[in-house]
Amino acid sequence: MRVAPKAAQTQFLLARAVGPQRDHIGQQGGGRVWLFLHTQDFAGDRDRLVAAGAQFEEEPRHESYGTVAVFRDPFGNRWDLIEPAGD
Repeated sequence: MRVAPKAAQTQFLLARAVGPQRDHIGQQGGGRVWLFLHTQDFAGDRDRLVAAGAQFEEEPRHESYGTVAVFRDPFGNRWDLIEPAGD
């Protein structure tokens, strides 16, 4: 299955883990954030992610590069939700 946000130039190809691959679900990043989701609607996307089962590990923080917060998806993968700072 291929998934992508609306108007995205990139897609994810999702494949079902089989056999011993199942033992590694949620551990692909070795405990670190390894997926980055850029948004133009931080608050709206945060709400949608929570409704879909994501768990945020922190409150949004404002960095020089934009607004960011770490969340885990339902499989344990750690992501950054990032709204880049305007120019």
